[in-house]
Amino acid sequence: MKSVTIYPTLDQSKAKESDYSEEVGLLANLNVDGVITTNWDMFIEQLFPEYKTYIGQEELLFSNPQEIGEIYKIHGCSTSAGSLVLTDSDYDSFNEKNTYLAAKLITLFVEHPVVFIGYSIADENISSLLKAISGCIGKDNIEQLRKNLIFVQRLSEGEEPNISDTYLTIDRIQIPLVLVKTNDFLPVYKAIHSTKRKIPARVLRYCKEQLYELVQSAEPEKKICVVDIDEIETKDDVEFLVGVGVAQQEFVGPSPIGYESISTNDLFEDLLHENKGYDCEQILKHVAPKSCKSTPNVPVFMYLSKLGIDSERAYKESGYQLDKVVYRDIKKMRMESYKRPFFRNYRHMDMDEIIKACTPENASAYIPFLSADKINTTTLHQFLIENEEKFDYGVSNYASNYRKLAALYDRLRWGW
Repeated sequence: MKSVTIYPTLDQSKAKESDYSEEVGLLANLNVDGVITTNWDMFIEQLFPEYKTYIGQEELLFSNPQEIGEIYKIHGCSTSAGSLVLTDSDYDSFNEKNTYLAAKLITLFVEHPVVFIGYSIADENISSLLKAISGCIGKDNIEQLRKNLIFVQRLSEGEEPNISDTYLTIDRIQIPLVLVKTNDFLPVYKAIHSTKRKIPARVLRYCKEQLYELVQSAEPEKKICVVDIDEIETKDDVEFLVGVGVAQQEFVGPSPIGYESISTNDLFEDLLHENKGYDCEQILKHVAPKSCKSTPNVPVFMYLSKLGIDSERAYKESGYQLDKVVYRDIKKMRMESYKRPFFRNYRHMDMDEIIKACTPENASAYIPFLSADKINTTTLHQFLIENEEKFDYGVSNYASNYRKLAALYDRLRWGW
């Protein structure tokens, strides 16, 4: 039997309290296609709760993996004792019976850049996998893997951080790879993070699952609808092919010069700092209705309150057309994919404890599950200010979480 060292269960609260909290925070905000791990604990699921997890080969065989927004726990998981690859016989069985898993991993390695963290180049599991890949693509094509295989390793004593192109020789075949040697993984995560895309991995995965062919129709408006990215929470929300075009905005009447250029981002900034000096009536008549066409995550209660509209009756009498926000079910501000981990791990915590225990990305999604009496608006306001830059999709892959949370703050702080 192999020698096994048992470590305390790793979770994000322990990681945040460690010397690597900054690394963990950056890792949690990466928008990577997927994670392949041999670890048994639930740490990766906590960092990427929106990703679909597959345990071992069996779950892959009877599922429909999309290779986007997924976690592959190839040596099993602590939630399923029978799945663990632990003993010599487990490893023998793994190598003999997991042909489909091996084929899937080969596909991932060939079609995606793969960053190996925490593995030695000499690891026999890695060697066998790379040997299989080299056998599939042949000697003549092996050089094409050079930029796809990136190994990150700790420094040896007295060694300086460096990046080099090197080769791993397996059965007389030289497999090219990039070797990064460092004791500080922050630059590595920053480099991965710099490769941005505005659509979160989870949404891309939903789109792949629910891709349909558009056909010509005399009434295409019955077949196509526009859904804002903030509103996509499950694959059931994606039912149409996503195309590139211009969405026609419904006319909401003329607005004074200057107000037509105000964006939802400007409204969020004003919500947090109250520094814009906007005319509340113009915001509610012209700016907010336009923003509401694409998303209900628009702060309107602050402007209503400043005009003395502090009840449903006063709102109805005002004539403003903001029903999409005002009558929104507060439960819609919760991300369904976070429901299970919240009730499993955090339902007994208050807001301060959640913020302390979780990465900001996770906390932003868990706070809406708390009852209103457990949400301190002053603390929430400070949390939003501290993470204000993450409202921008160009900066954060979890911008929709923060926008929903800001909309919740607007409602709890200024609403009725």
